[in-house]
Amino acid sequence: MRAAVRSLLSFDVDELHAWAPDSDAWALGLRVVAGPDDGPGEESFDVTVCSVAWLTEQVRRDGVVDGRHHLIVEWFDWRSLRAYIERRVHQCEGATWREVAEKLARFGYWEFEDYQP
Repeated sequence: MRAAVRSLLSFDVDELHAWAPDSDAWALGLRVVAGPDDGPGEESFDVTVCSVAWLTEQVRRDGVVDGRHHLIVEWFDWRSLRAYIERRVHQCEGATWREVAEKLARFGYWEFEDYQP
């Protein structure tokens, strides 16, 4: 079983394909909704996309930045970013959806990460 992107959205920006940052230092929250490529279902995985300049500012301010669930880019190119995310998600495979989702959780914060019934 492999993962497939169902949708990509941001709570920060309405139209990702038309957005352009207003400075060199920017960060953007992105939600990747993914599910099995061979059937129904979907779950969310959140990632912060940020510029190298934004990351530099954060390191200078705080001394340390935890890079987990971050994608660091030199500039915002929605077409390239979307293609990268789709490839990265599709590379995640496993015998069960849980195995696939655990691999996706290395990329983005999984809505069920650390969930205990």
